[in-house]
Amino acid sequence: MELRELRYFLAVYETGAITAAARRCFVSQPSISAAVAALERELGATLFVRHRKGVAATAAAQALYVRARRLVDDALSLKALFAPAPAAQVTLGLMRSLDMARLRPLIAPLAEASDLRLTLTEADAPCDVRIVSRAMVEEAEAFAPLWSEAYVLALPPAHPLRLAPRVVLGDLEGLPLIARCNCENADQTADLGFKPQVVAVATTEEWALALVEAGLGVTVLPEGVVPPDARVAVRPLADLALRREVGLAWKRADASSPAVTRVLAALRQPAKRAA
Repeated sequence: MELRELRYFLAVYETGAITAAARRCFVSQPSISAAVAALERELGATLFVRHRKGVAATAAAQALYVRARRLVDDALSLKALFAPAPAAQVTLGLMRSLDMARLRPLIAPLAEASDLRLTLTEADAPCDVRIVSRAMVEEAEAFAPLWSEAYVLALPPAHPLRLAPRVVLGDLEGLPLIARCNCENADQTADLGFKPQVVAVATTEEWALALVEAGLGVTVLPEGVVPPDARVAVRPLADLALRREVGLAWKRADASSPAVTRVLAALRQPAKRAA
């Protein structure tokens, strides 16, 4: 007597028809009929009587049903004991301006992990862990640094300052400036010693760089967000000591969550190898 035969028997008993049982079990009708016939031979009893609308269970089938139901349910519960744990659901929030060259090796292991289901969202949306600059960390959050980067000046390709031996903040006075509305350190760069001539406010790094490339003005942004193929000239600002520290932020109250612990461990490991 096989478990499969008992499952097919239960399907016939509960649906009252060979056809309906075959649909439930995703097998052909002859497979159901053969399983029932095999049980009847082994038990030496008739289990069903066919009629025009299906089959009717006999007293032998009624007696078998209770025990067969228990056996199949026990087998299914036993299998469930050894089933792999469901993948942890984790939402990772990302700030808009991130160095993709540094970000990709961090996220790749998470995306490929079989025990983790990763969802990416904006840094200000509900999430388990965020990758943000230190300036964006909230009071209730803990922070673990991943990398640090300087701010640089992006110039139109033919701008004269691209050839200057040294560029300082004072050189920006009078130049048309493209401001970044999502600048993480806007408070620290508000006082430049002069009033900048802002000609545009870009909502994304891509838009800011596109405006620079078009010759509309210059902009100051983190070095890591300038792609290698950007058609702009990039120069360090000699007297700008400001750096942006990017890292992991998570609510201290969630620090012991298995999903958060798993993500923090995975994200920290590539950063340690890079260091």
